[in-house]
Amino acid sequence: MVIVLKKDISSEEKAGIKRMLAARSFKLNEIRGEESTIIAAVGKLAMDIREVEVMQGVAKVIPISKPYKMASREFKPDNTIVEVPNGRGQIVRVGGRRLVSIAGPCAVESRQQMMDAAQAVSKSGAVMLRGGAYKPRTSPYSFQGLGEEGLKYLKEAGEKFGLPVVTEIVASEFIPVMKDYVDVYQVGARNMQNFELLKRLGALGKPVILKRGLSATIEEWLMSAEYLLSSGTNDVILCERGIRTYEKATRNTLDLSAIPVLREMTHLPIIVDPSHALGVRDKIPPMALAAVAAGADGIIVEVHCHPEEAKSDAAQALYPEQFDKIMRDIESLAPVIGKQVAHIMTENAQSPLTSGIRIESGRIKVERPASRPKCVFCGEKGAYAESAVEKFFCSSADAEHVHSFDEIFQSVVDGKARFGMVPIENSTAGSVYNNYDNLARFEDVSIVGAITLRIEHSLLAPKGATLETIRTVYSHPQALAQSSDFLKAHKWNQIETVSTASGAKLVAEKGSVENAAVANARNADIYDLEIISQGIENDPNNYTRFVVIEANHVGSGTRSDDIISGKANMATFMFSTKNEAGALYDALGIFKKHGLSLNRLESRPIAGKPWQYWFYGDAAISEEIEEPEKYVSDVMEKLKTVAADVRLLGVYRENK
Repeated sequence: MVIVLKKDISSEEKAGIKRMLAARSFKLNEIRGEESTIIAAVGKLAMDIREVEVMQGVAKVIPISKPYKMASREFKPDNTIVEVPNGRGQIVRVGGRRLVSIAGPCAVESRQQMMDAAQAVSKSGAVMLRGGAYKPRTSPYSFQGLGEEGLKYLKEAGEKFGLPVVTEIVASEFIPVMKDYVDVYQVGARNMQNFELLKRLGALGKPVILKRGLSATIEEWLMSAEYLLSSGTNDVILCERGIRTYEKATRNTLDLSAIPVLREMTHLPIIVDPSHALGVRDKIPPMALAAVAAGADGIIVEVHCHPEEAKSDAAQALYPEQFDKIMRDIESLAPVIGKQVAHIMTENAQSPLTSGIRIESGRIKVERPASRPKCVFCGEKGAYAESAVEKFFCSSADAEHVHSFDEIFQSVVDGKARFGMVPIENSTAGSVYNNYDNLARFEDVSIVGAITLRIEHSLLAPKGATLETIRTVYSHPQALAQSSDFLKAHKWNQIETVSTASGAKLVAEKGSVENAAVANARNADIYDLEIISQGIENDPNNYTRFVVIEANHVGSGTRSDDIISGKANMATFMFSTKNEAGALYDALGIFKKHGLSLNRLESRPIAGKPWQYWFYGDAAISEEIEEPEKYVSDVMEKLKTVAADVRLLGVYRENK
């Protein structure tokens, strides 16, 4: 059973609960989370659980019927996110809506081989480096690995390119020599039921990739994961690598059906190894994509710069070019299935943890930073989003343009920029749905601020142009819609551009008096255009609300401490409801009960789940609340009891 403890439980009450359970021969494992502490009690339930429920300090007791207790969805309804530091102050997260790739050669053969492989796979987008220093081979005469020397090469290559290292452990006696080199232990198919090894590995508390045995059922696989979890580690990644069947055309049969089955049974992240399943390099790429499409959290593949010279599994080692193609295909597939591809920040990228930033009177101030923070926005120089950056940061951050909203989010996640300025809604044209979808897809960003900007459109054209010479107008579709009354009166052709500033830039490049742009008046100076007419928007009460996003603080899943020093007055939630009568009513009742005024409620379809919806809610936080973050955290806990899924997108200060 799982015993959820009250937040205010005393150490004496907790000790009393443990003594009582230990006396009943339960094996105990205490797990501390951000929101609550639980005790997993595993043993024969020869007692009435009400005996535990009535004890001081107990919030609730959840009996678990599955033989795999701690690995089950009953034990933990939310998906586990496994966090692996990379040595550069960054975290690789496996699980949730991220797609990770682990790549490298089957065996470590030399220092140069590992350096070449690490450089190749990191360049293509791998976030962890694999390589075997100890190789379990079917034949005793085959290459068995370089041992500790191989571990040194593997670790050196990983550190040089910012990649945590993954390597297989073949026996528990190798733990002392491996522990200083390994970031993630891999348990191979042959050792899936080596229970003594699993118990010793679990006790280390480090992440473990557990591969499915050659003939193991899904339940047997989860029972092996249970050994790891019950021994002390919380970070287990399941790896489907194919099972043995009658088929001889491939090395093994890749069981992709296991992925959706496991999703219902366990909270643990799932990756797929198509290299060992197929055994032939040309057949690996389509199965890697199929694994991602089936719902896997990532792939682990073998990549060798010279596979024809490989000492182990040469036929299944991908060329770097093949791996690069797989990664580009996954990048294209990710938005379709509502996921983001995880990346490692490059060495020259701006750290998202630059110090010296604080909030004063609701605005970000920069004091003696090591380097000015960068905030990216969509469009060209002169876009309204650039004005929002300048106004929000008081000209203390460098604004840099990108070409799409998706690129804003990816740049922030990758550490290429610390902040992103994202339009979320307009008072006349409505919501920017693409960015609501991005907030759902990119789990590694939080909203850290917001600002509302007055939008005043002007008609800009090259010098010499007049209302009579103009034939075509360029602008963002929302700007065209917001100025529709003015434009219809002149019956001009309308062509959409990525942003208002992009339209102004294009008109300047064309240089024809027959072309004009609807844009911010500041673009006239930037692109040497004339203002033909000002204030052409339909409604003078035209405002756009922008949110500032930042990558979550390393290791904590929250924003940087320097950002949250200002008192928050807004919180943004995202939740889905259960399929039952009154579910939305119950969820909204939580906000009413806690005195949070929902200023906005927006629904969007959940990718891959027809007729299911995310609800996005912006809640105003009263100035009377002393600790907004703690208050919102309590609301989150209550919301989780009535909603199917809940995410907090940010607790922040909004500038009006």
